[in-house]
Amino acid sequence: MYVILVLILTALVLKACLKADVPQEKKTSSDIETSYVLDYYPYIKKNVTINGVDYLQSEAPVGKFGGTFVSSTIGEGPKTFNPFNSKDNISSQMSDIMYDGLVTTDVVTGDTIPKLAKDFTVNGCEYIIHLRKGIKWSDGKPITADDVVFTWQNIIFDGFGNTSTRDSVVIDGKLPTVQKIDDYTVKFVTPQPFAPFLRMLSSPIAPKHVFEPAVKRGKAYFDGFLSTNTDPKEFVTSGAFRLKEYVPAQRVVFERNPDYYVINKDDQKLPYLDKIIYLIVGDINNQVLKFEGGELDEITLQGANVARFKEMEKHGDFTVYNLGPNTGTMYIAMNLNNRKDDKGKYYVSPKKQVWFQDKNFRQAVDYAIDRENMVFNIASGLAEPLFTPETLNSIFLNKDIKGHKRDLNKSKELLKKSGFYWDKAGHLIDKFGNHVEFDLYTNAGNTEREAIGVMVKQDLEDLGMKINFKPVEFNSLVNKLMATLDWDMVIMGFTGSPLEPNGGKNVWLSDGTLHIFNQRLERDLNSKRYPFENRIDYLYTQGALQTKFEDRKKYYDEYQEIVYDEKPLIYIYSPLIISAMRDKFKNVYPTSLGGVTHNIEEIYVSEE
Repeated sequence: MYVILVLILTALVLKACLKADVPQEKKTSSDIETSYVLDYYPYIKKNVTINGVDYLQSEAPVGKFGGTFVSSTIGEGPKTFNPFNSKDNISSQMSDIMYDGLVTTDVVTGDTIPKLAKDFTVNGCEYIIHLRKGIKWSDGKPITADDVVFTWQNIIFDGFGNTSTRDSVVIDGKLPTVQKIDDYTVKFVTPQPFAPFLRMLSSPIAPKHVFEPAVKRGKAYFDGFLSTNTDPKEFVTSGAFRLKEYVPAQRVVFERNPDYYVINKDDQKLPYLDKIIYLIVGDINNQVLKFEGGELDEITLQGANVARFKEMEKHGDFTVYNLGPNTGTMYIAMNLNNRKDDKGKYYVSPKKQVWFQDKNFRQAVDYAIDRENMVFNIASGLAEPLFTPETLNSIFLNKDIKGHKRDLNKSKELLKKSGFYWDKAGHLIDKFGNHVEFDLYTNAGNTEREAIGVMVKQDLEDLGMKINFKPVEFNSLVNKLMATLDWDMVIMGFTGSPLEPNGGKNVWLSDGTLHIFNQRLERDLNSKRYPFENRIDYLYTQGALQTKFEDRKKYYDEYQEIVYDEKPLIYIYSPLIISAMRDKFKNVYPTSLGGVTHNIEEIYVSEE
């Protein structure tokens, strides 16, 4: 296993204490220096069989049952509770609470480890999965190989819902096969050796007896199946919690699954908590106020709030944790779409197409962005400028890409190469006499992205461009990016993994469902590609087919070089993940891969 590389920032970083149920000195803001919380999760779970049931047993200290954990989410809340329809992070987060996969990621080592599977073996292209015997869905029915085969064959491989998982396991145009060996054994076979496949088996498993009727009614029906309007009683789940209540724009409530297959050292079924509540808080400022008012038990902090929270921590009832560089990315994208909608109208006006499809123009925008100013003023120094699609803690990061500082002279040189000039008032004009003016979007309520948008607007206006900055509600923005395609420039982010680039396949393959900068709807899948798109298609495919790390990295290094040169996405900065959590919760062992609540089933409320 390749150890995750931890980036040591030269910026001022806050030293955070790792809370555990062992005596520790509590650090405060007086300990400000450059350092990180080290990955630490001392209690590895083990397989145990009791009365014919294959449980996963926690080695963490035995806690108290009962209590509620309250977290939050910004925006308008989830769009669906169906894990196979989710296309946004909030919906995926809600689904992940309810549905487990065959495997998961070790939050310290990054290794792939069993979850619903008791164990697995890999022999070249063949993957044998042994399921836990005797474990149940939340309605009491057994979880068996039939559920696994149905999920992968009839939902994922047959293209129901969000096809991102399906797209990520297509190998040279072919899908893997899945076969039931017996009630608790499943065999997958990939067309070729495929390094990412084992980790892809973390995708949720569906209860066949619940999902099969919806699949039989077709894809249109399935798209609305288990929506936010569904009665919570209809949900049958395998995770530690199941849906209890959803009140639009207010809260999502989950209750413990009494049939969960993880137990403690006293052989009692976990989780300890009775409920998890997600308050839908609208925006980040409201989120901060609710934590300060005691309504929330956990919060992820932006850089601007960290110093104040560290000061409050001295006399407060919470601890601030520094989890290292974010595993996601923030970027600026221009719409490179040159196609028309079904009414014959261009998604992007022809004059803007000329700008956005010009590499000199995109590079000029990149050189105009003042990342260092953003790091200082928005992230309060708790970030690093980012120039690649791979995160700063990725084991596949191309370290030869050094990036650059802001350089308006370089931007102007690039624009002049493409015939741009400036009028007497300093307005940027293209070679056809058009003023350069376009819209810049981001999701309203995310104050960090809104602040970035304000600074990007100013940076580009320093080049004579006119930027109409338009924060819009998240779901409306997603609809623009994924359906109507009527946008110019956007500031958004992707979640990612520092362990496996193939998770971004749906972004970087030209027919991917999140190929954001040149999104192709189904009718456009055979449309012409830009040369760099074709090259990335090849590199991404080859990178996944190699089985040795060194061989894979060569391909992923080159794709990062192409992205840096072509600028289909312009990366901004990588912030630190800083979280605060109430001290009344025990069995809290934060890691950079798992965050603060990766072991939510083991976390309990202390009586202290």
